Amino acid sequence: MATKRSIVDFLIGQLGDGASAKAMFGEYGVYLRGRIIGLVCDDRFFLKPTRAAEALLGEPERGPPYPGAKPAIIVPEELWDDESLMARLVASTARELGPAAPRTKTSRGKAKRRSSTS
Repeated sequence: MATKRSIVDFLIGQLGDGASAKAMFGEYGVYLRGRIIGLVCDDRFFLKPTRAAEALLGEPERGPPYPGAKPAIIVPEELWDDESLMARLVASTARELGPAAPRTKTSRGKAKRRSSTS
């Protein structure tokens, strides 16, 4: 089941400045200042697991956003209306994850993320 764009628009509005979403295979990647921090899949908000998010949410439910994915924190829908909490949640998650990997050009001129192992 594909996620409704209205849900993504609402979530992005709750996450504060620098939040954006990109469509990905019928679902959405959620970004904060260019760093992917989570996904919206099947109308549910999945956040990359971090200690900071766990500190704000207590013992959050976890689950894979799609079959074969690593488990992520499922942000309960009843918290989505709390704009202050949502902004703190994504900001602290992004801080813990660190900056986005720099983009480099491939031989075909397309940008790609530089691996942290190279």
